[in-house]
Amino acid sequence: MSRIGKLPVSVPKGVTVTVKGQVVTAKGPKGELSLTALDDVSVEMVDDTIKVGPVGDSKRAMSMWGLHRTLIANLLAGVDKGFEKELEINGVGYRAALKGKILQLQLGFSHDVDFPIPDDIVIACPKPTELVISGINKQRVGQIAAEIRSFRPPEPYKGKGVKYKDEYIFRKEGKKK
Repeated sequence: MSRIGKLPVSVPKGVTVTVKGQVVTAKGPKGELSLTALDDVSVEMVDDTIKVGPVGDSKRAMSMWGLHRTLIANLLAGVDKGFEKELEINGVGYRAALKGKILQLQLGFSHDVDFPIPDDIVIACPKPTELVISGINKQRVGQIAAEIRSFRPPEPYKGKGVKYKDEYIFRKEGKKK
């Protein structure tokens, strides 16, 4: 039995949820999102909570039970509060700047890296070496943060590159004589 799946998802205040068959739609102060659940799980609205249950006893149904409960919880949290990822840029001359809808990164290459910002994502640059990526879809925020990090991942010798704010870089010792 899924320990995560059996917990009901409570609907926060200010968020309206509609469940039509396998489609869950949530509207909140940040926007609107919807999720189409697989046929292996059943989704129903009971009072101010959403209950997710497996259909049958198959291994796939049990796996999808906890997954869909978490996806619905993230859906409600996104339209209510939103999600945020913070990135740090370390290195001499490494910096970021916003030019309209384009994020311009100087990461030690012979050219600047221009990253077009998608419409559903907001990127803020409080300092030239910090980026804050926010949006209502947790998967999209994480994917965009991973794409920006992939331009210059942190290296283990000096720690130069783009890293998550809470990420620990395992440092290596350099060459010895």
